Amino acid sequence: MANPYTVPVADLAAREQSSFLTRVYAHLVLAVLLFVGLEVWFFKSGIANTVLQLFSGVSWLIVLGGFMLLSWVATLIAVPTVARPLQYVGFVLYVLLQALITVPLLAAADSAAPGVIASAAQVTIGGFLLLTAVVVTTGRDFSFLRSFLIWGGLFGLAVIICAVLFGFNLGTWFSVAMIVLASGSVLYTTSNIMRGFPSNADVAASIQLFAGIAMMFWYVLRLFMGSRR
Repeated sequence: MANPYTVPVADLAAREQSSFLTRVYAHLVLAVLLFVGLEVWFFKSGIANTVLQLFSGVSWLIVLGGFMLLSWVATLIAVPTVARPLQYVGFVLYVLLQALITVPLLAAADSAAPGVIASAAQVTIGGFLLLTAVVVTTGRDFSFLRSFLIWGGLFGLAVIICAVLFGFNLGTWFSVAMIVLASGSVLYTTSNIMRGFPSNADVAASIQLFAGIAMMFWYVLRLFMGSRR
């Protein structure tokens, strides 16, 4: 008998598929709630002010580089091949890093356009549900988006680095492009979860989905901030 942990979920019985997807989306909801809870705590406790002070004296290039490195480590240990407790360490670490890196954007948004954070959150959630429905209802395999996501991510990082080095502004079209990239990430990850993930990859799957949602929220918020100036 094949080990269910090495067999793609799509090849398992319907009950096992349902159990896996339930765990994935339960972890995703937990990640979102943890993210929101951390942000509320950061701002109410004054930790956000400390984070803002630290970021104000550091180049964004260094911040983004360190964030990418730590995010890579968090994602690396949240895979089915490592012990379950370590997967949860990666899970919590990733959400914590996302919460920290989002503090300056939330502070700027709340100051420049009160109410825009809630609007961006609603659009992000609505967009995620719509993209998920597309995958579920069509049953289409979106694995072809992999190359687009890789090259799009590298291009986005290159543009950010150039903006830091040469001091030009990342305009509206960059935010739109990154929202498209985040949407592609959600489509690809959702499709991959339903087809290629083994049944013990629920934590890793939830982190990948959360990464797409966090990225979408970041750039939707940035786009809304620009439109209200």
